[in-house]
Parts: sequence; C-alpha cells; structure tokens
Amino acid sequence: MASTTDNRPRRMAPEDRKQALIDSALELFGKDTPERVTMEDVAAHAEVSRALVYRYFSNIEEIYVAALRTAVDDLVARLQRQREGDLLDQLEATIGEFVSFAEERAAGYIALLRSGSVIATSETAALVDEVRHAAVAEVLARLEIADPSPFLLLTLRCWVAVCEGALLTWLQERTLAKEALVPWLSGQLVAMVAATAGHDPAVADFIAKLGRDQP
Repeated sequence: MASTTDNRPRRMAPEDRKQALIDSALELFGKDTPERVTMEDVAAHAEVSRALVYRYFSNIEEIYVAALRTAVDDLVARLQRQREGDLLDQLEATIGEFVSFAEERAAGYIALLRSGSVIATSETAALVDEVRHAAVAEVLARLEIADPSPFLLLTLRCWVAVCEGALLTWLQERTLAKEALVPWLSGQLVAMVAATAGHDPAVADFIAKLGRDQP
C-alpha cells in the first residue's frame, strides 16, 4: 500500500506551543510598536489559527507581558555571562550585549522605554526595572562590591539611565557605529564615577579597579 504524507503541522506539547507563540510575538514586537500588533498578527506569523492563540492568551496585553518576560530573562542571562579580560574589557562586552539586544528588538524597545505604548502596564514597568537592577548588580558583582555606598549606587543607576537614553537616540538616528557607541558608554561610567569620587572618598577604590589595567 502506498504511504500518504500528512502535511498538517506536527502537534506540540502545550508549553512548547505557548513558547512558540511567545517567540512569534517577540519577533513582531521587535519590528513594530506593541500597540500595532494584534492577536491576528501573532496567529498569522506563527501560522496557526486565531482560536489557537486565544486558547493560550486572553488578549494582546497578556502576550506582550509574556514576551517581555522572555526578553528580560534573555537580556539578564546575557549580562551575566562570564567574560574574559580586565574589568573594562568585561564591561564593554556586557554593554555590547545590551546594545545588540536593543538592536534586535528596536521598535518594541523604543516604545517600552518611552512609555509610549498604550499597552504598557505596571507589570511591564516592573520588568524594565528588573533589567535596570540586574545591570547595576552585574557591575557591582564584577567589582566584588557587596555593600556599595549610597553615592556609588546612585552613580550606577544614573549611568544605566544614560545607557538607556543613548540607546534610544542611537536606535532612531544611527549616527554612530556600534563599535564607537560601546566604548563611549563605558567611558561615561568611568567619568561619572570619577566625578562622584569628589563627593565620596569610598568611591576611590572603584576608580582604582576600573583603571588598574589602563596606561
């Protein structure tokens, strides 16, 4: 008997199917602002029925939060990767990961940090704050500082805000090459910490660690 070929999509486990929908949504949010993406768009991109999407998610806001959760987990994992070289080399590699992440999801990243999305919520804001805290924690971990001074903590938080603002401008204008942006951002951290040292003697140790391998 001649065999027949079943061209229907292979059945997936529920969790795998849900993740596949989230992955499709992530790609869409990376190309367009979140409020312009619909449930129908997700279904079409994932090549499934609209009803199947609604089986896993009640609305586009729910998909957006799930997609952002996946993106945040991805970014935090990138920030925490082991690095080689001196502290500044490690810092620039970490910033490079941040810039690449923002570039991959440019439209959604811009809308989110601008708070311009009509589907932004306190939950999405909390996820963005999670990335900010992770970035500060990663710098402190690489410096082996468990108890940062208030001035140092404030400096690192302000530097993360500088990175976000610079990335928003860069993604929209692209007047600099990525290879120029990354060392500039690391230089901003060194400059900000140096300025803070004039107000907090404890920060001098931080400067010494940042500059120990520099000429």
